[in-house]
Amino acid sequence: MAEKPDASLEPAPEQVLYARVLETGMYVGLVCLFVTFALYVSGIMEPHIPLDELSQHWEKSVHEYLDDAEIGAGWSWMGMLGHGDFLNFIGIAFLAGTTLLCYLAILPLLLKRRDFIYAVLAMIEVFVLAVAASGIIAVGH
Repeated sequence: MAEKPDASLEPAPEQVLYARVLETGMYVGLVCLFVTFALYVSGIMEPHIPLDELSQHWEKSVHEYLDDAEIGAGWSWMGMLGHGDFLNFIGIAFLAGTTLLCYLAILPLLLKRRDFIYAVLAMIEVFVLAVAASGIIAVGH
């Protein structure tokens, strides 16, 4: 007699949605990284730091590099998206923000199911990720 699969092993709808959003976000971010890297190495977009000068900065600390290259800290890279070497930060930022999108996507399902504990945890996670990404609380660098 064939065994019946355990229903508890089936993923919950919010798990499936989270995985779908994560997979889509990963592919979008990966394509963005490939495209922006191709724009950078092809020379179509002028880099902020020319490729032949890049190796001169490798042994510097982050602070020395930022000062010498006249680059601000935090989200200041967004003002430099016209340079090929900063354009690829778009894909990195998108990939970093994909988890936030996943939590936002499952929140309505959790609320509809009246799973308030997980809904509150998802909202807290969205808040923490948004605050961390904003740079409001600067710790360390």
